[in-house]
Amino acid sequence: MKHFRKELWFNISSRRALINITDQVDNCLKESGIQEGLCLINAMHITASVFINDDEPGLHKDFDDWLEGIAPHEPLSRYRHNLTGEDNGDAHLKRQIMGREVVVAVTGGKLDFGPWEQIFYGEFDGWRRKRVLVKIVGE
Repeated sequence: MKHFRKELWFNISSRRALINITDQVDNCLKESGIQEGLCLINAMHITASVFINDDEPGLHKDFDDWLEGIAPHEPLSRYRHNLTGEDNGDAHLKRQIMGREVVVAVTGGKLDFGPWEQIFYGEFDGWRRKRVLVKIVGE
């Protein structure tokens, strides 16, 4: 069995953002040469997420509004975590909701998606460098 590992790095210039990383993951798959297997895509930070959904701007705005409604950034005093000097208690909760990682089947050297599926990096506490792990195993 072959394996491939690569880190994708991001430095988001805002607190929150959703970034379509499907093409970057697809490039990793091509680089790996793996034709059949599994591809794990994992946010390596506890205030970021990787998830699969549709690449539609209205939906992205709906996600942002929904997450801010469930776990608003302010007031900062709302979160006990922020008593440690942090201001990202909301980002930890948003990550928990949106998920840490996804696994996509690899079939015939391609990411085996359903209709409209794309891979996204969700940033909930930006302004610094963060990474996503892409790990592909198979033949």
